[in-house]
Amino acid sequence: MGEVYRARDTRLERTVAVKVLPANLSSDPLLRQRLEREARAVSKLSHPHICTLHDIGHQDGVDFLVMELVEGETLEHRLIKGPLPPEQTLRFAAQIADALAKAHKTGITHRDLKPANIMLTKAGAKLMDFGLAKESGAAPLADVLSEMTAEQAKLTVEGTIVGTFQYMAPEQLEGKEADARTDIFALGEVIYEMATGRPAFAAKSRASLIAAILTSEPEPMTALHAMTPPALERVVKKCLAKDPDERWQSASDLAAELRWISDSGSQAGVPTRGVAERKSWDRAGWILAAILLLVILGGAVAWWLGARQSPRAMYFNIPVTLPANNVALSPDGHTLVLVAYWDQTNKYMLWTHPLGGRGATAVPGTEDASHPFWSPDSRSIAFFSQGKLKKIDLSSGGSAQVLCDAPHGRGGAWNREGTILFSPDFFTGLFRLSSGGGTPVEVTKPDAARLESSHRWPLFLPDGQHFLYLAGNFSGHFEANQIFLGSLDSGEKRPIVSASSNAAYADPGYLLYMRDNVLVAQRFDSRKYVLSGEPRTISDEVQYFPQTDLALFGVAGKEALVTQTGRGADKSQLTWFNRNGGTTGAIGTPGAFANPSISQDGRRLAFEQTDRDGRHIDIWIHELATNGTTRFTLGLVARR
Repeated sequence: MGEVYRARDTRLERTVAVKVLPANLSSDPLLRQRLEREARAVSKLSHPHICTLHDIGHQDGVDFLVMELVEGETLEHRLIKGPLPPEQTLRFAAQIADALAKAHKTGITHRDLKPANIMLTKAGAKLMDFGLAKESGAAPLADVLSEMTAEQAKLTVEGTIVGTFQYMAPEQLEGKEADARTDIFALGEVIYEMATGRPAFAAKSRASLIAAILTSEPEPMTALHAMTPPALERVVKKCLAKDPDERWQSASDLAAELRWISDSGSQAGVPTRGVAERKSWDRAGWILAAILLLVILGGAVAWWLGARQSPRAMYFNIPVTLPANNVALSPDGHTLVLVAYWDQTNKYMLWTHPLGGRGATAVPGTEDASHPFWSPDSRSIAFFSQGKLKKIDLSSGGSAQVLCDAPHGRGGAWNREGTILFSPDFFTGLFRLSSGGGTPVEVTKPDAARLESSHRWPLFLPDGQHFLYLAGNFSGHFEANQIFLGSLDSGEKRPIVSASSNAAYADPGYLLYMRDNVLVAQRFDSRKYVLSGEPRTISDEVQYFPQTDLALFGVAGKEALVTQTGRGADKSQLTWFNRNGGTTGAIGTPGAFANPSISQDGRRLAFEQTDRDGRHIDIWIHELATNGTTRFTLGLVARR
């Protein structure tokens, strides 16, 4: 609507943009009303990501606005080149959400959010064109359509509608009231397009486009752009809910969520799961992840090691439509085993997923499974379940065999001689056991003088006799955590590196472990058992659980590495539901919540919340009448 010119403000000696409604259009009351509406709306807004209005005037039959000159390109123009990198998508999306939050706070709904109305500059995104902004009240469908389609200039030869009309929310199409949540729907479409390079809804006619917006769900973002952060996909899916009550209820909350994903790479306070003792926590934390993204890196050692003839890394992304929470790669590098919740059994189970295959298959008889590990021949899987250590032979299809008691297993390893080394409980050392079963024999014992409280996540080295394990402290002295070397045939114990995670060995001699929430690899001599050189970063997207000191990654030989990404996808929203299962409102902003409980008088809500470092859980009390929240406990260490 109108024309925009670069101009010079001679009074204040500055370059500006002048938006003009030419004389031949000034007679159109609808267009003049739009220009006046934009002036009123923008004049109330002062925000770094909203284009500033300097002046308004009328000269020789021409109406005009004097605005900030924004150097850059429109998002619409940028999208011609394809999707934006994830970090840019998150940054621009958070800035636009911030701008909308400012507008909504002053009672203004934009109603025409689209890529053409967003400028990308060196300083970030700028929200433009408030010509359809409305302060309150219902917007009749006919009025909205006449305004929004008046400038429809992007109808392709094939007849595909891709302009303003494409970004309307369902309630606008139905002639209902447009409010802040209408803009949130449009922003969801914009974020979807930034991340994938394709519009969320597309059709070849206006009628079919309306039907798609009202009834269809967009294709999963990871199916179009595999490196889309799962946490971002969850955010966009909530933006695009057909019912406004099921969307984000404020742009400020949406902006905070986007910044949280951007700042922490989807990490921050990741709760972990205990098998029997905290099942309600398990479900709350994991069911939120709509899609788990697994990254398989062929030539996992060679990509960065600096060898003169390094083969090129190959990245394979496998979207797994299961709320999975653990993975292990078979020694032959052919199969993934996952721990995932299955609604048909209402339990966590093992699932196998052949690399290159199209789907995961549940393994019968593995209910309540956790922390699986493979046999050296890749034919069997050992796992913890229902207070036992068990194994199952995948090649025979037989039932699971109980090997011994293990109340709360914390990882295991299996060598070629048929010895299993495992941690049976929270606060124990490591035990050895024949893969055929029997009585476990203690191999290591936590050293109280070093403040050790648990030995866990064992890993056999190539000789099958030496092993690595984490000696951890779970009473607040996390600086004592260290990866040690041990041996089956002696009492040898040697510190390797200070760390708070499991480790993996990769041929021909590298140790992988977590350092400052980043997966790194460092040269490791498997004969002298010493590290050398500096650790190099592999990925900052690996899912890591500080409550158990477990990072989800694994190695097969020197050819493949699997990492489970989507850190921090466990955030949840406290939500009210009616008796029919529909949502009626939300309480506060998303966070790492669990075990909510309403007081008998219905005035208070108690819940658990994990802090940002992921190592402490506290009880909080929320006053439902005032929306005030207070901490009830202080810094309880999550003893896992």
